[in-house]
Amino acid sequence: MKHARPLRAAVAALLLTVGLGAVHAGVASAVPLPGPAAAPSASAGLLDAMRRDLGLTASQAEERLSAEKAAAAVEKTARQAAGDAYGGSWYEPSTGRLVVAVTDRGQESEVRALGAATRLVRHSAAALDRAKAGLDTLRAPTGVAGWHVDPRTNSVVVTVVRSEREVPAVRAFVDRARAGGPVTVVETAQAPRTYAAGTVGGDPYYTGNVRCSIGFSVYGGFVTAGHCGQAGAAVRGWDGSAMGTFQGSSFPGNDYAYVGIHSGWWTVPVVLGWGTIPDQLVRGSAEAPVGASICRSGSTTHWHCGTVLAKNETVNYSQGAVYQMTKTSVCAEGGDSGGSFLSGDQAQGVTSGGWGNCSSGGQTWFQPINEILGRYGLTLHTA
Repeated sequence: MKHARPLRAAVAALLLTVGLGAVHAGVASAVPLPGPAAAPSASAGLLDAMRRDLGLTASQAEERLSAEKAAAAVEKTARQAAGDAYGGSWYEPSTGRLVVAVTDRGQESEVRALGAATRLVRHSAAALDRAKAGLDTLRAPTGVAGWHVDPRTNSVVVTVVRSEREVPAVRAFVDRARAGGPVTVVETAQAPRTYAAGTVGGDPYYTGNVRCSIGFSVYGGFVTAGHCGQAGAAVRGWDGSAMGTFQGSSFPGNDYAYVGIHSGWWTVPVVLGWGTIPDQLVRGSAEAPVGASICRSGSTTHWHCGTVLAKNETVNYSQGAVYQMTKTSVCAEGGDSGGSFLSGDQAQGVTSGGWGNCSSGGQTWFQPINEILGRYGLTLHTA
């Protein structure tokens, strides 16, 4: 086993392969984790983070977490109730309810009976998905940052870099997009980029000269971002010692990877709070709806929160497009790649990239966790 080093918290010290730089010590045996009895109420630290990043009071944050949990529970049933008329759904913070778009007024009563609000729209989610799929077959110029289906505007949103909007190749891409279905064009100040970083001491894991963050523990290892390393690449832990090997990796197209760990390292269902909040237990991977609050932990900028802005977005990195990403208002910086996105105690995905920073703000995308688990046949380690 590895020698212990000074620890900032007893639990964090023992999480050798958990979230975002949790590899800070080794001991002779694992410490028992709390049992999965009743899920704990939101910690004071989590409420503080939501207050800082979302502008909520503690009571507002508690109410929002409760309402989002209820909205996530009803989303699947509401989709089934709407049937072919389903036009997408999102959480509306102002009302604390899930909103379900429908193309047929006759389906509204069934959806409302489930506790969701409804909005009548022209285009079904299936039709918008087909329009987006058509864009996914195109090669986008660098001035196009990405595109996704937005249920709130009932269109495919194409995001372009403001300074390149009038570039002929960008205008041609937008024209082709509009020919394939309803399109809304929005601008961004910067193009997205991945969040890998050069090697610096004391961080969670390294491969080659790249530092990244651990995402979530799975039985046998952990998941992280694909751009952090290729299959077969060796992984070193916080102290430079052998930690494991990339068993699978995909980037671009996807941005996910699975690292198998060596003996001397183990997995636990915890994500580091970095002293901002208590370390968080992971209890499942139920997907949060658009509009829900979400928080991220990473080895560079630690713990930050925001909201889910869009799902199934195609992100156009300089290395190539990555599909089926989730867009958030959470900030991140270099070295946060691969880190954990959580909604409450539910795993959401691993940090991929974005734009901006945690001083001036920005946006970050993640690769959904359930897709990664299914791709590699992995089981999430939960409390």
